[in-house]
Amino acid sequence: MAVAEAGTGILRNDRDVAQVSELLRAGSGVDLGSIDPAGTPGLPDTKQVRRDPKSWARAELADLGTQLARRQEMLYACAKKDRAERRRVLLVLQAMDCGGKDGTVRRVAGTMNPQGLHIVGFGPPTPKELEHDFLWRIRHALPEPGLIGIFNRSHYEDVLVARVRDLVPPKVWQARYAKINAFEQELIDSGCAVVKVMLHISYDEQRRRLLQRLRDPAKYWKYNPEDVDNRAYWDAYQRAYADAIAECGTGHAPWYVVPADRKWYRDWAVAHLLLDALDHLDLAYPPPDFDPETEIKRMERDGTG
Repeated sequence: MAVAEAGTGILRNDRDVAQVSELLRAGSGVDLGSIDPAGTPGLPDTKQVRRDPKSWARAELADLGTQLARRQEMLYACAKKDRAERRRVLLVLQAMDCGGKDGTVRRVAGTMNPQGLHIVGFGPPTPKELEHDFLWRIRHALPEPGLIGIFNRSHYEDVLVARVRDLVPPKVWQARYAKINAFEQELIDSGCAVVKVMLHISYDEQRRRLLQRLRDPAKYWKYNPEDVDNRAYWDAYQRAYADAIAECGTGHAPWYVVPADRKWYRDWAVAHLLLDALDHLDLAYPPPDFDPETEIKRMERDGTG
């Protein structure tokens, strides 16, 4: 299906959406150091795009948002009409501090109907959550059928932060990889599409964004002095991310690494990934359980329409 991009005149089709996903899909031996955080994989190499890629990407995001909203409505409608419907989507966003998780949620999810979204942010586990298996709080936060769930941080914190900051012994976090894979396979089998995204920023870009927060009183609430301390663990976190991607990047739930230094590209890319996942659900509006023509005639006879 070819679709004219808003304000561009360029045709984009389903193959283009899938191509972006393939370009961003991380292999089992991913080397994060070889991926340019300021890169723009999949961005069309046309004169118009080269002239002003930021404006172009923002214009296309509006078009992608229209398509996302339509598919979201289909997903929601199917679940409302059929209690046996199990299809749903889970978008997992992981990143270093200042990686752009909040901004991605705001700009990509903001194109859709909030009624069909289930957005959850995960912080450090509470005392109650620590009484249970690490996946307990995740299971309680999963989206219902018909919804698009977005996790701002996720169960992967338990093989990232837990590993880097020595919160649990190595044998504990190492065993979690297999548990995560089994859990995600369970989600897939139950009708949930899982899209896992690492927003990949550079060490220098993180510093720039932290300074921005410190220079803007309206952003003080987002700053934590520990953010600076955590920069000392940058390399350890990069290794932990690479291992998590390698161990848990499966055929049914692959990892995608999105260069995120350029916010406009980040949003464009994540919108593509989400749209591709929705396309694979083969969605359509549910058929009516009434005869539309009969209902039109009834309304016309009513005399008020």
